[in-house]
Amino acid sequence: MSDTKAVSARRIPTVQLVLCALFAALTAVCAQITIPIGPVPVSLSLLPVLLCGALLDAKYAVLSMAVYMLLGLAGAPVFSNMTGGAAKLFGVTGGYIIGYLPCVALTALLIGKRGRGWVWQCLAMAIGVLVCYAFGTVWFMLTKHTDLMTSLNLCVLPFLPFDAVKIALAAFLSTRLYGPMKKAAHL
Repeated sequence: MSDTKAVSARRIPTVQLVLCALFAALTAVCAQITIPIGPVPVSLSLLPVLLCGALLDAKYAVLSMAVYMLLGLAGAPVFSNMTGGAAKLFGVTGGYIIGYLPCVALTALLIGKRGRGWVWQCLAMAIGVLVCYAFGTVWFMLTKHTDLMTSLNLCVLPFLPFDAVKIALAAFLSTRLYGPMKKAAHL
């Protein structure tokens, strides 16, 4: 392998790791932008999660969200309302945070298989969000001892319009950012 290719081969993982850290940090920042509407606040944290799934390979997207969750578990104030710790991660809304892992993995895998068109990205992201909803809703039901309809009414239905906007925005941003990011990663 030539020296140029060896340097390039080392650079790509470094760039991917930097992007993992960037998306973990962006998720932490966006988690602070909330609207309290009940037991589960509306937050912008899903926007960088979706972008992460759209722009990174699945393994790096999962790594990014794992870093975010581990920071929070260690007590760093990265979750909504500048909170962190095991009580928050394993509390009422913890299932949604844990749901970020399969959300980004599925989003990345689907986009990687079918392409980068805006409509397909929206669909892939919607599927990822549904998986996140499933994790969070089941977790909420177990921690609050509520039935499915009550949990859906509290934790899913009020968020559908907000999350539809986040999906559309994330897909738009992804189509704009993917080319420059790919080019920068292969300098």
